[in-house]
Amino acid sequence: MTDPVRNPFEAMMVQAQEMAKAFNPALESFSPKGFEALWPTMPKEAMEFWFGNTLNSDGLDAKTRLLLTLAGLTMQGAQADAAVRQTVRHALEAGAKKQEIVETIGQMSVFAGIPAMTRALDLAQEAMGDDKGDEA
Repeated sequence: MTDPVRNPFEAMMVQAQEMAKAFNPALESFSPKGFEALWPTMPKEAMEFWFGNTLNSDGLDAKTRLLLTLAGLTMQGAQADAAVRQTVRHALEAGAKKQEIVETIGQMSVFAGIPAMTRALDLAQEAMGDDKGDEA
C-alpha cells in the first residue's frame, strides 16, 4: 500500500477534489474570491426584490436583513471572508451607514467573542475602504 492511511474525511475530500477535476479541469485553480468579482454589489432595487419587501410588504427591509446577515456571519466567527465583505458592500448599497455596520459587528462580540468581532471588523473595513468617515 503506497497511499498513507487517511481519516475518512480526508479521503472523502481527496475523492471530491479528484472528481471535480475530472468534471472540469479549471476547478483545480478555483478561488472563492472570483465570486466577489462576478457581482461585487447588487443594486438596491435587486436587493429589495430578492431580500426585502417584495413578498412581505410589512416585513424587514433589505438593509435590516443585511445587517442581520452580517451579525450571523460574525457569530460564525467571520470565517467566510468573501461573504462578510459582500454583505458589508450590499448593506452600504441598501442604505446602511458605516456606523451601523460597525455597531452590528460590535454587538456580536458579546455572543461570538472578541476574536470573531475583530476579524469581522477587519473584513468590513477592507470592504468599506480606507476612509474612516461616514458619508451616509
